[in-house]
Amino acid sequence: MLLTWIAEIADDPLVLDPADRRTEVETNTWRLGGAEGEDLRTLPVSGVVGAFERTAEAIRRRVLDRGFAGPATFYVWHDRQSGHLRCSTASLPADELPFGGGYVPVADLGPVVEGFLADGDPGVIAWAELDEGEVRGSLDNEPENEPETDPFPVWVRDVGTPNPGPALA
Repeated sequence: MLLTWIAEIADDPLVLDPADRRTEVETNTWRLGGAEGEDLRTLPVSGVVGAFERTAEAIRRRVLDRGFAGPATFYVWHDRQSGHLRCSTASLPADELPFGGGYVPVADLGPVVEGFLADGDPGVIAWAELDEGEVRGSLDNEPENEPETDPFPVWVRDVGTPNPGPALA
């Protein structure tokens, strides 16, 4: 079911409007998890990575077909607080995504997917792993006085250029 949902994202509504980031986030952001009874640990990491790569390529074609001239990034992260994989598309470069906390753009989706698939208790984070005020994976802006958290990895794919350059190192 997860692989089907990832594939369907390529055809879902897509908004690229630099003047309206909130609508972009609300329309383009997806939360993916296992269907009732689906054992995610049996899915191959390569299968999930391949599904996201195909989806990113389909979104890139849609962006180009629209003639959108600005930057556009498709991105995926493991939201440990909710226990989901999340993905979105923004009319922003990879180093300016709308996260309230620190993140690290990465070129290898495998470790992000591995962390999600290995999460034996999705949505539960041990007390010892929490930082005060932790908001990993949140797209809402944090107030300026919140404590800093460790950056989390976010897989990024440029979907706004006809021939995307080399992947991040």
